[in-house]
Amino acid sequence: MFKRILVANRGEIALRIIRACREMDIETVAIYSEADRGAKYLELADEAYCVGPAKGAESYLKIDRVISAAEIGNVQAIHPGYGFLSENAHFNEVCRSCNIEFIGPSHEAMRRLGDKNEARKLARESKVATVPGSDGLIADERQATQVAHQIGFPVLIKASAGGGGRGMRVALNDLALKSAIQQAQTEAAAAFGDSSIYLEKYIEHPRHVEVQILADHHGHVVHLWERDCTMQRRHQKVIEESPAAHLDAGVRNAICESAVRLIGAAGYTNAGTVEFIVDRQGGFYFIEVNARIQVEHPVTEMVTGIDLIKAQIRVAAGEPLPFTQDQIVAKGVALECRINAEDPARNFRPAPGRIEQLIAPGGLGVRWDSHVHAGYTVSPYYDSMIGKLIVHQPTRHEAIRTMQRALAELRVEGIKTTVPRLLDILNHSAFVDGNVDTTFIERTWTNS
Repeated sequence: MFKRILVANRGEIALRIIRACREMDIETVAIYSEADRGAKYLELADEAYCVGPAKGAESYLKIDRVISAAEIGNVQAIHPGYGFLSENAHFNEVCRSCNIEFIGPSHEAMRRLGDKNEARKLARESKVATVPGSDGLIADERQATQVAHQIGFPVLIKASAGGGGRGMRVALNDLALKSAIQQAQTEAAAAFGDSSIYLEKYIEHPRHVEVQILADHHGHVVHLWERDCTMQRRHQKVIEESPAAHLDAGVRNAICESAVRLIGAAGYTNAGTVEFIVDRQGGFYFIEVNARIQVEHPVTEMVTGIDLIKAQIRVAAGEPLPFTQDQIVAKGVALECRINAEDPARNFRPAPGRIEQLIAPGGLGVRWDSHVHAGYTVSPYYDSMIGKLIVHQPTRHEAIRTMQRALAELRVEGIKTTVPRLLDILNHSAFVDGNVDTTFIERTWTNS
């Protein structure tokens, strides 16, 4: 087992990893930017090094500085968390070339699955259903038009190297297609340095269901059941739950088995998430693999009782998975709400600033994952999420009621947060009944 690990991230996920390491008797080295200097969670690490100015591109994304911190800190492994360098195959490769273990998949598997077009090819070869679309990348507008006519409008233009909704556009006809291609390519080039795109049939009113997997270096691949991440705003998840409500048992098993089959074919190790969309008829289609831990991993931890961060570390250290598929049982229902420093009344404009008072909710089945506290200043340089509120109860009805109570109990004074909109969603009959799709929030609240 590792003796020292560098946490190549910040905020909530950095604290989550530090806590797991402390429980495993592993020392930690943290990194921080000038904007995060003095953050309280850094005090829980054994050492902490500044890696640059406030902007992520000049600090947390600087591979040479992160590696320098790791070498100075004399660590054996790096945990990348999510975001920043977590899915950067080059960083992954550099870590291992420096004899530092990257806590995640191999760089080969990361590249194979990180390219969405290649991942779709592998899915088809693994008999995993994919959305009808182009066989490969789109070369020009003429080819895009031919594919669109073949599969039928509406179509979805997607960046091959995309993520988080960037480089994605929907086109309803030929005229809109031309503009959508240009917009998607421009956005993809700016965000990922890669303007390549492909086309898919746009599945209307889908649900978003994803499967958590774990794979060790001894050939064992298991799933930890599914999460429903249908509640989204601008392709960003807002509320997640496990298990997915009103999902046919046969469909659930087929989705989970498909995820395991794909991960096995990719030669993937460590934790990952295989994402699908589910149409109204129960048909499901693979969309992408996230080769890292997810923001929403706590809902899976709550229903399975398995600590995913500790599992990641053990797998990276070469240990076999300590359980078989039959031993992974999901109990009860878990919900997670992402709490963001945004103003719902002003089209969710970011609302950085100083938190004057913070009162976190508690009680049976309530978990609060956050690095913020009274006196903490939310920076404008990073993602606006300041915490995650997770509940676990025997039934979905009880979980919703507990989440409503916990959100009403949460007090974050000094800045605006998304709590009011989260309560709106949880109180809406369509959400309670499970009659929602990925466009529900934007259709119901026009300023979302």
